[in-house]
Amino acid sequence: MQYLDDYRDSARIRTLTDAIDRATTRAWNIMEICGGQTHTIARYRIEEILPSAIRLLHGPGCPVCVTPVSTIDHAIAIARRPNVIFASFGDMMRVPGSQTDLLRVKAQGADVRLLYSPLDAVELAALHPNREVVFFAVGFETTAPVHLMALSEARRRALTNFSLLTSLFAVPPAIAMILDQPDNRIDGFLAAGHVCAVTGNAPCQRLSAKYHRPIIITGFEPVDILYGIYKCICQLEHHESRVENAYKRAVPEAGNPAAQQLMNDFLEPATREWRGLGAIPSSGFRLREAFAEFDAAQKFPLRETAPHAAIDTRCIAGEIMKGNRQVVDCPCFDTICTPTHPLGASMVSAEGVCAARHNYNQQ
Repeated sequence: MQYLDDYRDSARIRTLTDAIDRATTRAWNIMEICGGQTHTIARYRIEEILPSAIRLLHGPGCPVCVTPVSTIDHAIAIARRPNVIFASFGDMMRVPGSQTDLLRVKAQGADVRLLYSPLDAVELAALHPNREVVFFAVGFETTAPVHLMALSEARRRALTNFSLLTSLFAVPPAIAMILDQPDNRIDGFLAAGHVCAVTGNAPCQRLSAKYHRPIIITGFEPVDILYGIYKCICQLEHHESRVENAYKRAVPEAGNPAAQQLMNDFLEPATREWRGLGAIPSSGFRLREAFAEFDAAQKFPLRETAPHAAIDTRCIAGEIMKGNRQVVDCPCFDTICTPTHPLGASMVSAEGVCAARHNYNQQ
């Protein structure tokens, strides 16, 4: 409970907001790139207690929201196969593809299972040797090692009826793409502590050195967020740009070498499509060819693609994730947004509302 009570303490929050107010002399734009941090900002209404000169921008921090429609369609096509047990974390169950979602396919009779660990899918493969078990491996660097541990265990046990459908993203190339935009307005970043706990601080250091932006590695509680903002403002006000680790209780400088080795052994960089941002080179991972027998995309190639719902040109979710627009600017902020009512259908979220709103206010 210590890290809940101490890092939500109202006195500490007031101390930090006062310090931020004293340190701020001009307008600054700070982007967080983590859905968990965005949720904390919205839940605790952090933007309302900051000086008006500070604007928080909400970047592409949710792997569920940036997984493209084509990948969801592929997952649904596999799940509909009669001999397949398709398993997933719960956050992907209601993410719409071009026509439907996994939860509706389950209701129609497909064997779709909500699991809490990919290792549970390995056990399913052992219990059902005559069926194919596919786990939907979605995430950033944070969760990739967990999926690969399951693959490694399946390989050790020679469970060739187990495979992963991967939608794995790498955060730094997406940040670089955003900063390469000539109209970007981002002055500094709050980096996701759980990503850096795996990768270490070196990727952030390379970005900071190249683009001359401060990057503060930050946790997920209100005090963490405010402390990260304070450290970022201090750098900006003094014309500095470096990486600072404001989450040392969880993030070692070198990250997690064992997790990094696991990723190097099983994965290679790949171009990934980000919903709302498009294809970004080397912004994701795919399984190495040596592990093709565990790659569901190769095991069950998608032969047909359903026509996608028309995308309303008023959808600004991509511009929001780039930091060019605000969440409240979204024309469907207070409306339901689905493929059949396609205002912003390219960014439909797991909640059935536009991803601009979902990424800002996950409840």
